[in-house]
Amino acid sequence: MRELRELTDEEEAQIQRQIASDPDAPEATDEELAQSKSFAEAFPEMAEAIRRGRGRPRIHAPKEAVTLRLDPNTLAKFQATGDDWRSKMSEVLDKAKV
Repeated sequence: MRELRELTDEEEAQIQRQIASDPDAPEATDEELAQSKSFAEAFPEMAEAIRRGRGRPRIHAPKEAVTLRLDPNTLAKFQATGDDWRSKMSEVLDKAKV
């Protein structure tokens, strides 16, 4: 990872001048800061979506990963059916009367 060097006083001063001259991002006044709201107050729907978390929703009965030793011929037959051979194997096991 690359190390960052310290800014010189002149570089820091130039950055501060550019910040001060940006018409799209003026410095907030004390009054504006006093009236500010938290993110959750300003955007409650977004805040709730973030709180809920990301990813897939949890399902009632998730599938479980197992280790299973199979005859090589049996495995080859299922794999020959295509990329969804695991789903097909699951269907066959579901239909089996055990």
